Amino acid sequence: MTVALPASTPATFEIKSANLPLVALLLKSPDLDALSRDLALRFGDIPDFFDNDPLVIELSALADDHRDIDFGALLALMRSYRVAPIAVRGGNPVQMAAAAAAGLLAAPDARITAARTQEPVITRVQAPPLEAPPLAAPPQGALVIDKPLRSGQQVYARGRDLVMLAMVNAGAEVIADGHIHVYAPLRGKAMAGARGNADARIFALSLEPELLSIAGIYRTSETPLPDGVWGKPTQVRLEPGPEGDKLVMSPI
Repeated sequence: MTVALPASTPATFEIKSANLPLVALLLKSPDLDALSRDLALRFGDIPDFFDNDPLVIELSALADDHRDIDFGALLALMRSYRVAPIAVRGGNPVQMAAAAAAGLLAAPDARITAARTQEPVITRVQAPPLEAPPLAAPPQGALVIDKPLRSGQQVYARGRDLVMLAMVNAGAEVIADGHIHVYAPLRGKAMAGARGNADARIFALSLEPELLSIAGIYRTSETPLPDGVWGKPTQVRLEPGPEGDKLVMSPI
């Protein structure tokens, strides 16, 4: 005989499913000195790029590499950039055991959601839900700046698009996780898709940049722009190719 017992909800707690947005480090080399240099080049001048984001370390590119990984030094390095390493995935058994000894959890089901990227890359992943995902938060609107940026000034639109209604002077930087729109001359640096969004684009009313970057793929003023776009209304996007992604600039 089946007996149904009445259910009761504890007064002190409830168990709910949850999604945890993570940042992923796709580690391509155990050389932490080289990693430190590359991270400094990418994020050294953006001290508030991360905000104590939880981090999972992706080791699949090193699964056949039998060199030791100093996880203690790696965790300290990542924490210096205001990320919190909590998990690891994709490594061989020796690497996973060393990671566990350093206090990292195994996260084999973490799914990397960003696509095309370069060098040691930090991108977004989504931890799988235990049951049903919670309701998504409404997307943020674009960050709108209506004053010119002078040399040395920087604007970062975290998690959204950036709209500039005034000039970005040489020596200034505009950064966004989404698209960048500059309805004025763009003469400084513009970095769209800063956290790995390869679909982000840059739009400028007058393209005269020192540096352009989308999802880590960049081009500096040392390489001349294609004919017909300098000083003209232009969009910049990423285009995949047999030798990797490249920045493509088209007149608007």
